[in-house]
Amino acid sequence: MKSLYKITFLFGLMIMVSSCHNTDSPNYQYFPNMYESLSGEPYAAASVDVFKDGKEGRLPAVGSVNRGFEPFEYENTPEGYALAKANLKSPLDSLDRNSGKGKELFEIYCISCHGAAGNGKGKLVEREKFLGVPNYKDRDITEGSIFYVETYGLNAMGSHANQMSAHERWLVADYVLKLKAQ
Repeated sequence: MKSLYKITFLFGLMIMVSSCHNTDSPNYQYFPNMYESLSGEPYAAASVDVFKDGKEGRLPAVGSVNRGFEPFEYENTPEGYALAKANLKSPLDSLDRNSGKGKELFEIYCISCHGAAGNGKGKLVEREKFLGVPNYKDRDITEGSIFYVETYGLNAMGSHANQMSAHERWLVADYVLKLKAQ
């Protein structure tokens, strides 16, 4: 009697296992396009019809703006610099101007070339990696011109627009003016 139960149990188990597996129809997939995506080489003729014209690589649409990009109304030209120097004013309020964040950012991004006092004698200048870094006290600079130079760069100084947001660049410009006044 026990062997009959064992045989029945094993037979039932075999039927259950074999009924669950069917190679003709695969299991359901959640978001099947993620598992079996259409792919190809960028900027190449498509081997799979992803787009109607057969091209896969796309350039951004004309006039599109990267996420997080803040447009700057002054052009990267000498005339744009002169306009920014004359007209551009800081949007910071009095609480932002008194914060230590501007000094902290200056010490991260600027001190190695411009020096702690803004005298143009940073570590890289002392080691003669860069020469001719100006002293803030000798220059006719405004908050607009400082922000412009931080945004676009000037001469050997590169742009810091990718490292700092516009608000952070304004904080550094305010701190540079404080160094100039000392």
